Amino acid sequence: MDQYSPPADDLSQPRGGDFVRRHALATRLWHWTNALCILVMLMSGLMILNAHPRLYWGHYGSEHDKAWLVLAALEDTAFPGWMTIPSDYSLADARIWHFAFAWLLVLAFTGYLIWGLVRGHIRRRLHITRTEWNPRYILHDLAEHARLRFPTGPEAINYNVLQKLAYGSVLFVLLPAIILSGLAMSPALDAAWPWLVDLFGGRQSARSIHFLAASGLVLFFLVHIAMVVLAGPINEVRSMLTGWYRLPQDKEDPA
Repeated sequence: MDQYSPPADDLSQPRGGDFVRRHALATRLWHWTNALCILVMLMSGLMILNAHPRLYWGHYGSEHDKAWLVLAALEDTAFPGWMTIPSDYSLADARIWHFAFAWLLVLAFTGYLIWGLVRGHIRRRLHITRTEWNPRYILHDLAEHARLRFPTGPEAINYNVLQKLAYGSVLFVLLPAIILSGLAMSPALDAAWPWLVDLFGGRQSARSIHFLAASGLVLFFLVHIAMVVLAGPINEVRSMLTGWYRLPQDKEDPA
């Protein structure tokens, strides 16, 4: 793959069809580590949820309490084996998988945040300007996405406002919520940091928020994969593997 060289007639801007460096090594490592951790945690979490497929609010919840969400009868299995880790019912093994990858996620997430904040990477990529906060601007981006009109040329280098909102929500809302609510469900941490349980309004509330945050991540994943496929999977995946991204060429530009 050739390294990007500015066009002879414009030394300041790349053009459609040029290769540019889009993702730093730290971003790529975080992306794939995060993807692996979330996948294993979701599948092992479904096995854990199979043990009691009901969700409650407050400090307590049992078969005699009113659940706000019932996924299956207590004697039934909510999720089939192909969706869970392990595939055969084992609450103990599921917890081992879940906790092991949870700590890997915490370490990777903390390292990426420190790197991104110190290097200014997160500010440069995710900062939403005053213009972008304008409702008309956001509606325009929504309309463009609905028509499958994605940015081309230099405009494709940076994230649009919808991407900034999505990635910012994952980094600063969903992942912190899923990590903190997971810690709040740990008996050992409950004893050491009782304020963490109170922060969520009880262990059962923490369990419900954990489930909702995980559902938010699944929704983000499905939309993310759909956008990758529609925008050009080879180019998108290559940029997250190698860092190099070919700027999409406007259909009106000469080949």
